[in-house]
Amino acid sequence: MAPEALSSLFLSPFSLPNLPVPRSRHRRALILCKSDAAVTAATSEPDGSGSAAPTRGELFLQRHQSVEASRLVLEVSKKERRARKKMLEEKRIGGGRKGSAKGVAACYGCGAPLQISERDAPGYVEQDVYELKKKHRQLNTVLCGRCRLLSHGHMITAVHGHGGYPGGKQFVTAEELREKLSHVRHEKALIVKLVDIVDFNGSFLARIRDLAGANPIILVLTKVDLLPKGTDLNCIGDWVVEATMKKKLNVLSVHLTSSKSMIGIAGVSSEIQREKKGRDVYILGSANVGKSAFINAVLKMMAEKDPMAAAAQKYKPIQSAVPGTTLGPIQIEAFFGGGKIYDTPGVHLHHRQAAVVHAEDLPALAPQSRLRGISLPLASDTKTFRSIAHNGLNGFSIFWGGLARVDVLKVHPQTCLTFYGPKALQVHVVPIDEADEFYEEQVGILLTPPTGKQRANDWPGLEGRRQLKIEFEDWERPACDIAISGLGWITIEPARKGLEPVPEETAKELHFAVWVPKPVEIFTRPAMPVGKSGAELYEYRELTEKEQEVRPKWYF
Repeated sequence: MAPEALSSLFLSPFSLPNLPVPRSRHRRALILCKSDAAVTAATSEPDGSGSAAPTRGELFLQRHQSVEASRLVLEVSKKERRARKKMLEEKRIGGGRKGSAKGVAACYGCGAPLQISERDAPGYVEQDVYELKKKHRQLNTVLCGRCRLLSHGHMITAVHGHGGYPGGKQFVTAEELREKLSHVRHEKALIVKLVDIVDFNGSFLARIRDLAGANPIILVLTKVDLLPKGTDLNCIGDWVVEATMKKKLNVLSVHLTSSKSMIGIAGVSSEIQREKKGRDVYILGSANVGKSAFINAVLKMMAEKDPMAAAAQKYKPIQSAVPGTTLGPIQIEAFFGGGKIYDTPGVHLHHRQAAVVHAEDLPALAPQSRLRGISLPLASDTKTFRSIAHNGLNGFSIFWGGLARVDVLKVHPQTCLTFYGPKALQVHVVPIDEADEFYEEQVGILLTPPTGKQRANDWPGLEGRRQLKIEFEDWERPACDIAISGLGWITIEPARKGLEPVPEETAKELHFAVWVPKPVEIFTRPAMPVGKSGAELYEYRELTEKEQEVRPKWYF
């Protein structure tokens, strides 16, 4: 055989490994077909004839070399697939939660990056546990030590300036948590904004546009099961929509919900699935508004039909009464057709009571059962207020625990104040000229929180004072609410129903001074229609056709 013929026989098969590396099953199949075709061509059309024709051994060797070359190509593609799979796995375990660094795993309960160096810091895991989970690629199933304590009822805050703790290396700041949400406004996302109905004004997030951008918003009111007995949710829904319209947000709908009793959860779950349209869903809200509890309730509702949501329930975010439970975005694979839910860190607001109250006193600010209004003066207790029977509450100070004080400066004798807030906070009435001395003696003892003399000594006191002049139109309807951020609200009735009619010439204005810790905020707003009397007295506003078109609907 000529040397040129032998050269062509042996060189052509070995040129196969220089082919481009295949990137799919289709490409691999194509290369195999080409190899088989080359072999077939070589056997069916041998080079030369007679004595120049290749022998059987040469044909066998040629086929063997072609198959071997194809095997080498496939081995290269397998290595590439393994490398790509490893990279995706590391990204899923470490960088699967937006906002975390690539390759850094995070606690599924709070979103804090896992670490083994600082025991007192968020995200701490025992080294042997960390190494074992890392070896088996299961870091996404790890719960950090802080979350374990939170799940057992311990009150451990990790946010500097919230809960009464000084700053330190184990703490994050409220600004750092907010910064972790800065990217959301640039995402194409569906925003589910949560607001605590008990602290509507304090938890609304006045700067929500800075976080949500132009993305559509589903507004969810949480904890509606805490509203007083007899409350008409239709009235509450209309009241919320009226307040929301003034803020000029891109709100698709309003939902009244309770994660505890599952009120309204089915409706908002359907709304999320209908409106997400392939986008990721971000749950936003102030700290301790109930985001993690809401997500758990939504997953529970969706799990009945969606296997992805059912699987996501196994590793769900931790929920607790501590502001700052969630310290980083937590990604949850919750939709069968694609898209994710992100539980985000709560936005810490310096103007809420939780920002100044010690962590051990935080449970006292969280109502656990239906609110029951405390009305003053007490209609059934004439002995207590015998001295003010003819002058009403004028000249008296009303203490709401150790967190608020209302000085009644000038009201009608029939004016009534009703306090709606946590049962743990008691109401005490003393003359204004004795109020300062009474507070100094009883704070931490009778006036709690703060609880105990030690915390009372570190307590800044009621340094913030706001004087209010309230004007009204109708004696028979509530004039307004005075809402104290992070605490509750006080409904002001100009004249209690069933008493003597008020003379027409009486001035329709009331004067109060409200004291709170700095920098807690005080809001005045239209009275929330709670209880049976609230529904009876609530007036629905007449709407134009244009207003009806742009006005979001409410559901419960």
